[in-house]
Amino acid sequence: MRVGKPVKPLPNPHCDYCGMQATLVHAGDDAYPYRDDHGPLWLRADCLAWVGVFPRSTRHVPLGRLADARLRELKAKLHAALEPLVAAKVRRDGCNVFEARAKAMKWLAGEIGADAEKCSIHSLDADQCERAIAVVERFRRDRTVTPSETAWEDR
Repeated sequence: MRVGKPVKPLPNPHCDYCGMQATLVHAGDDAYPYRDDHGPLWLRADCLAWVGVFPRSTRHVPLGRLADARLRELKAKLHAALEPLVAAKVRRDGCNVFEARAKAMKWLAGEIGADAEKCSIHSLDADQCERAIAVVERFRRDRTVTPSETAWEDR
């Protein structure tokens, strides 16, 4: 008889595209999508959807939801759009990068109507990513002063 905390079942994520269970693959497996070793992945080969595993996770906990090519591209765009804002917050407020990213995601979650406590780039779907990218771009556009606006303020 086991005494102590109950052991959680191992994760086995389902594909959002086909509903089937993903398979854990490692570098060198036939289905592994990368040439180099990027660590273990949960993969649904038929949908070409996969998600990485948390570093140092002995239980192979997925980073988020399985992502197809479109969602992977949107997540990369969102990361690229968000990182300059994170870096600016670190410089301005002197906080660390992790705190700045957490605050940025909390702000984004409120803007796109997602749960602020569970929101991360890994958990967003394609529509939420598109809305988040638009919010970040609008924020940056609204904060950028154009030369014509500067000339008007000098009068």
